[in-house]
Amino acid sequence: MDSRRATLVGRGLLLCILAVQAVLSLRLKGTAFQDEALYIGAGHHELANLRDGTPLPVDFAGYFSGHPKLYPVLAALVDDRFGLTGVRLVSLGCMLAATALLYATAHRLFNARAALGAAALFSVVQSTVFLGNFATYDALAIFLLALAFWLVVRTDRAHPLAVLLAAFPIALACAVKYASGLYVPTLLAAAALTAFPHRVPRGLARGLLLGAGTAGLLAAGYMLSGPLGGISGTTTNRAHGGDDALKMLQHSASWGGLLFLAALGGTLAYTARARMGEMPWVGGGEPGAARRFTLGMVLTGTALLAPAYQIHLQTEVSLFKHVGFGLLFAAPMAGLGLVRLIGPHFRHPQLGIILYVLTLTFGMVQAHQQYSFADSTQVNAYLRTIVDRKGQYLVEEQEVPAYYLRDVTAWTQWQNTYTFSYKSRAGKQLDGPEAYAAAVRDAHFDAIVLHGGVTPETNAAVRKALRGNDRYRLGGVFPFTTSAGEGAYRVWVKR
Repeated sequence: MDSRRATLVGRGLLLCILAVQAVLSLRLKGTAFQDEALYIGAGHHELANLRDGTPLPVDFAGYFSGHPKLYPVLAALVDDRFGLTGVRLVSLGCMLAATALLYATAHRLFNARAALGAAALFSVVQSTVFLGNFATYDALAIFLLALAFWLVVRTDRAHPLAVLLAAFPIALACAVKYASGLYVPTLLAAAALTAFPHRVPRGLARGLLLGAGTAGLLAAGYMLSGPLGGISGTTTNRAHGGDDALKMLQHSASWGGLLFLAALGGTLAYTARARMGEMPWVGGGEPGAARRFTLGMVLTGTALLAPAYQIHLQTEVSLFKHVGFGLLFAAPMAGLGLVRLIGPHFRHPQLGIILYVLTLTFGMVQAHQQYSFADSTQVNAYLRTIVDRKGQYLVEEQEVPAYYLRDVTAWTQWQNTYTFSYKSRAGKQLDGPEAYAAAVRDAHFDAIVLHGGVTPETNAAVRKALRGNDRYRLGGVFPFTTSAGEGAYRVWVKR
């Protein structure tokens, strides 16, 4: 029973779970990844724009997948005082808070044992571990969704208007990361289904009120924020890729399959029986089998939304992070599945231990593999000796040196290898690989940094233009090792 002693034991175990999660995240080490450097660097420009009206170097709102004046500004404020480590610790705090809120949500839905199971499994999947030490807006968005989920469940027996409290974190989550909107229907359905013991009309009213409140806040925010082209380009009308659907499905299964299977088992067990036989003394009614099944399937099925959407887009970019959003909602059912697997009176504890250890092992190994970035320490140190505020620099992932060397260069001096237009000295307007090759032949760039693998066509065109080009010399080679193997930054400097 939920006595004071049981509550204290449960919270103590939750602290242990959070400690394990923190250790798993903090063991990941590396210099800034491209996305981290992009958002923090952009945040400094957005912050300067807010403070004194300094013009932005580019329209970040036109291609960011979240509002550039929310997370990037927060990240820049923290970076000014505590550096990249501080910004990553903000992400860790968000993920730890999300796990704690998940515990509270599952406790309200089921019981303390299911809540501990949900928190334990969610805390060690690779997306949770990875995002706990990754300075992007994903962790903040997950925290806000977890807060909204908790508010929806916490107000289940309150007046229907109380559910509007969840509208604020939902709307903010959608603004921080536009893809968070994919999970709004789940929250609306949860608002309706968790309204027990109220009748169906009152539950539907909760869902409609939450939907209307969220829509109103989003509409007001959109009107005040101005044009946000990134919503279309990165979310609602994202360009399709060419990644294999079966491969993405296999990867998604490896990243969250164990938790999903546990959630599916929890849904079936919850539908068959609301409570285990070890708790016959618990009073009060329970939702009917139809409502229990619907709630379980809605929460469990949410884990499939991100893989299904990206399979539709045929792109695996960031899928390893996005699966974590759906697993947050499936976790309560997974916790219940873990409890039912163990059985009443801890009949089969070894089964629960095996499930947790497997999830932990996969999550720890996968997070380490995903976090294996190219170490840019040496190449950034070398670039600092050759750059100034006058040159033009071509770098495959230009956001990284632009962030680390922002005190001696401007954002617009760095050119990436994705898109480029150039008018050659012969007067011909060029785009794509031909533009890069012509610019190299004309010695347009003062330094060129390549390491291969990001944009193969551009890389090949630039290397071909450098071959036999006496306008450039190879200034240095800086090796690195990642989970994909060994590589090296090669820096060419204009003579």
